[in-house]
Amino acid sequence: MAIRNIRLEKDEILKKKSREVDVIDEKIQTLIDDMIETMYKNNGVGLSAVQVGILKRIVVIDVEDGEGARVLINPKIVKTKGEQEVDEGCLSFPNQYAKVVRPKEVTAEALNRDGKKIVIKAKDLLAQAICHELDHLEGITFVDIMIPGTLEYVEPNKK
Repeated sequence: MAIRNIRLEKDEILKKKSREVDVIDEKIQTLIDDMIETMYKNNGVGLSAVQVGILKRIVVIDVEDGEGARVLINPKIVKTKGEQEVDEGCLSFPNQYAKVVRPKEVTAEALNRDGKKIVIKAKDLLAQAICHELDHLEGITFVDIMIPGTLEYVEPNKK
């Protein structure tokens, strides 16, 4: 396993659409392991493959609900309900936060890392994280859809 470099806001790859995963092979498994390790190392809630420079439709999410890291391959949102205004940040935009409107609940379908189809019914933070990461797969970042005028830069803690 390895910590991968996270692509930052000015990187053109963040604007590109990711491609479907055809085969879940050893290379994909290694990528997933690296993404999980990279997400935890950077205290993230989620990470998409495009953020580590790989244009594949893979995301990992851990909202600290006891489920551990969820792996979603070729994910799609099939249903949404309600809406919530949330504060959002992104590992590709360090120390920046903005308000975004997201669905309150989502139902998503994906493959897990074993290639089995899974359905996730999510609300609140998990729904937000799924929407945020799936936006990345389409080349959309939270600053593209933020409520205008809400972007803030928070000075990192000096240690």
